[in-house]
Amino acid sequence: MEYVSTRGGAGAVDFEGALFSGYAPDGGLFMPQRIPSLDWDTLRWWSRLPYRELVKELCSLFIAAELIPRSTLNDLIDRAFSRFRHKDVVHLSRLKDGLNVLELWHGVTYAFKDLSLSCTGQFLQYFLEKKKQHVTILVGTSGDTGSSAIESVRGQKNMDIFVVLPKGFCTQIQELQMTTVIEDNVHVFAAHGNSDEIDEPIKELFADVDFARKYNLMSLNSVNWSRIMVQIAHHFYAYFQCAPSLDTTPLPMVEIVVPTGGGGNITAGCIAQKMGLPIQLVAVVNSNDIIHRTVQHGDFSLSESVKATLASAMDIQEPYNMERILWLLLGFDSRLTKMLMERFSVSKSLKLPEDLHRKLSETLRSCSASDEDIVRAMQRCWEENRYLLCPHSAVAAHYHYSQPNSMPRCCLAPASAAKFQDALLRAGLVPQLPPEITALRAMETRSTPLERGQDWAQALREQIEAMARRRGIAGQGVTQT
Repeated sequence: MEYVSTRGGAGAVDFEGALFSGYAPDGGLFMPQRIPSLDWDTLRWWSRLPYRELVKELCSLFIAAELIPRSTLNDLIDRAFSRFRHKDVVHLSRLKDGLNVLELWHGVTYAFKDLSLSCTGQFLQYFLEKKKQHVTILVGTSGDTGSSAIESVRGQKNMDIFVVLPKGFCTQIQELQMTTVIEDNVHVFAAHGNSDEIDEPIKELFADVDFARKYNLMSLNSVNWSRIMVQIAHHFYAYFQCAPSLDTTPLPMVEIVVPTGGGGNITAGCIAQKMGLPIQLVAVVNSNDIIHRTVQHGDFSLSESVKATLASAMDIQEPYNMERILWLLLGFDSRLTKMLMERFSVSKSLKLPEDLHRKLSETLRSCSASDEDIVRAMQRCWEENRYLLCPHSAVAAHYHYSQPNSMPRCCLAPASAAKFQDALLRAGLVPQLPPEITALRAMETRSTPLERGQDWAQALREQIEAMARRRGIAGQGVTQT
């Protein structure tokens, strides 16, 4: 299995090359050169597997055994999930009114990103230990990515992680999960800007090819293929849990409702579809509705500003993984993908070609939820089930409550309600806090402020250079693409 850029201007790389890259050198995103197709027998076999075994089977299709032998891959994935609180890693709650909630948040930071990042951290460590090399991980976070990324690499001697969070746009708990990690290899920056604004200095540093190569920069945002790959398993597991039977022909359809911000999870769903999984995908968003407008009207264009919502991790205007989805729908046409994305990059506005919009609307349904919709869904779920939803999960529940279902439906729950006390209080609900989260408030914190008017890219550059001098590691030459 090799990986190519969605824009076609970079040579093919293997899984290791894609893992250690952020954006491809031509500005595109890495995707598999081919999508494996699963037959009916394989789907029936996979349907009997527990979640962690399903992840192993899935990853083995995308990682050559010459790179990571199968027995080693199994061990790495077992190690990745060893800190999860639920014995099954993920759990399906079957609630009233046909509401099925797949809890993806039983990892260390109570967020779904623990699933993919714990695996990705193990893959990174495997290759770095073999080659005795060091990488510098640079991550912008809208909420949960930063803490999950930190937990996946904290304390590792061959990885330093630099995380930029948008001050005031994360919840207090999300911020504390990052700033309370006092490790020599963890560097947290609190920027006075929104999620899209913090992406700019990060893109600038990755675009500086000499700097990126010298300090072995890589990303753990969902631009990283490894995260998308692991997330494909969510969709297979959701399907197998909710499909009434796999003994019928054709196989029954299941609707998967996906809270969507940067678009990584919905991209994983599109790949699962391509692999032969009979699912209807629904991208549900908050008031930052660019994906909804794109699906409904072919209007891939920015709004005037990012709106702060209760579902803060989805407060994103530029869902970079949309490029991957368009590439899939264009039949892997990198020339046309490049043309469309470069047009969007210049004008921040793109009207999809009619044929492409038709394919997108056939592949995805979509829905947008206001804060009021989110609050009502949280309240109804509690009243009917005594079950607390986080505001992101409530976006999916809003779709469920407002749209009658003609097929089995599964709503993905990306985070625990415990992380979003303000949203719960606004809904008139009482937060239920686990002791690990309560303890955060009494812990020491450490972060570096990035003020408005300051050159954030330069500040990050200087901090990375200082770290490299302390470690004596600049220019080791980790294989970069």
